[in-house]
Amino acid sequence: MHHLLEIWVGWVQQWGYIGIIALMAMESSIFPVPSEIVIPPAAFLAAQGELSLAGVILAGTVGSYLGAAITYWISRVVGRPVILRFGRYFFVSPEKLERSEIWLARYEAGGVFFARLLPVIRHLISIPAGIVRMNFWTFSVVTIIGSAIWCAVLAYLGHKAFQAQPDLISNPDGLVNLIKAQSHWIIIIILALAGLYMLMLRLSARRSEAP
Repeated sequence: MHHLLEIWVGWVQQWGYIGIIALMAMESSIFPVPSEIVIPPAAFLAAQGELSLAGVILAGTVGSYLGAAITYWISRVVGRPVILRFGRYFFVSPEKLERSEIWLARYEAGGVFFARLLPVIRHLISIPAGIVRMNFWTFSVVTIIGSAIWCAVLAYLGHKAFQAQPDLISNPDGLVNLIKAQSHWIIIIILALAGLYMLMLRLSARRSEAP
């Protein structure tokens, strides 16, 4: 894994925005590329003046949406049976797929939005969205907004990490660990907001069921 991290950081350093788009497209599909090793190093380069922070966030958002949209359409075309049969070869187990389907069925567009802000489920949510034929434009809007927020958060953490330890760009493992440690409180806030959203849905459902 360490070797892969070095390669991916190298892509960001050598290819700039194109590398960010390519890697984030992979991250939003079935390929296990952690966004924590894409956006933060790019934010390092922005802090050094080689890229712009706004450009990093935009490239990350474009890549995330591109990967999510491709995954959506592939899933929509091939259907659930094919994904269940071959998904395990691409790190998509039946259990993961089922959890993602339950999440989407319960929380719909809001579920896709919050999924884009959470680790693990963020790169899987496009699959059930395609399988159930969720409205593509709704899917696109919530995916773009959620991806933009996540990329902005990672860019902020990457810039903050650069100010604290400028040499971390040469230590991918240390960078990932630092970003994950700093992002815990952000994930807690996201989970709290998601919980409030779920509560609102349940209360609304109960009111609609009341005579």
